[in-house]
Amino acid sequence: MSFKDILVIFTDEHHPAPRLKLAVDIAQREGAHLVGLYPISPITLLSGGLPYTGSVTEVQALELVQASKRSAAQAEAGRVEASFQDAASRAGLSSEWRCVEAHLAEAATLHARYCDLTVLGQSDPDHPVSGGSDLVESVLLGSGRPMLVVPYAGRFDQVGRNVLVAWNGTREAARALNDALPMMTRAEKVTVLSVNPSDGIGKETVWPGADIAHHLARHSIIAEASSTVSTEIDVGNAILSRAADLGSDLIVMGGYGHSRARELILGGVTRTLLQHMTVPVLLSH
Repeated sequence: MSFKDILVIFTDEHHPAPRLKLAVDIAQREGAHLVGLYPISPITLLSGGLPYTGSVTEVQALELVQASKRSAAQAEAGRVEASFQDAASRAGLSSEWRCVEAHLAEAATLHARYCDLTVLGQSDPDHPVSGGSDLVESVLLGSGRPMLVVPYAGRFDQVGRNVLVAWNGTREAARALNDALPMMTRAEKVTVLSVNPSDGIGKETVWPGADIAHHLARHSIIAEASSTVSTEIDVGNAILSRAADLGSDLIVMGGYGHSRARELILGGVTRTLLQHMTVPVLLSH
């Protein structure tokens, strides 16, 4: 089992290098076809912010603004494309570039359905992207595919050598673990972590994580089963803390085991990791 095609999504010029490097590294390791996607938000006559009453003069002015904004967006996409093509060429990868004018989340979700893995960046609060606030959630919930989210801050020279699997026995956790098998088969260390296992679906299991570790062993993946009880910090931060302690370079977990609406209101593990991740996270729903 391996990834045959990998999609990397670019949303603007901020922080493209880390996600591109990881996408190239994974594609090279897996022998996969690499696809770069750059969605440009639709540029309408009224997107220029000028008043509109319908006069010919105003329409002409709006058309000039529209053309200018589209030209600037295409130029920015061209700069990212040059970096993408250069990186893919140096790595000797089969690749293709797609630049589409479409709503970001819709385009990303659609294109993700046609690839084995989607690589995209964590939302940067200092550089918000138009239409991109729900990008990760949209792709996760709507694509039916796993995705690798890369933190906007930090340098990640490798991913998948030291893997931490967040395991709670849910459907989402099982899906994420299965989707991550191509990466885990090449890992040097895999740890299966159950946080507060007595609260989870598998609470009747004497040794939390042991059964899924046995399953991984049948895939020739030697995994250590680990559990912890966390009462002072929430589950999401407990996972991040253990990842730091282990020096993990990848976290694998199911996304949105609870409804997204519930996590928006009450908080949840997925939102905690998406907001505070320190290493790449592979998510599946």
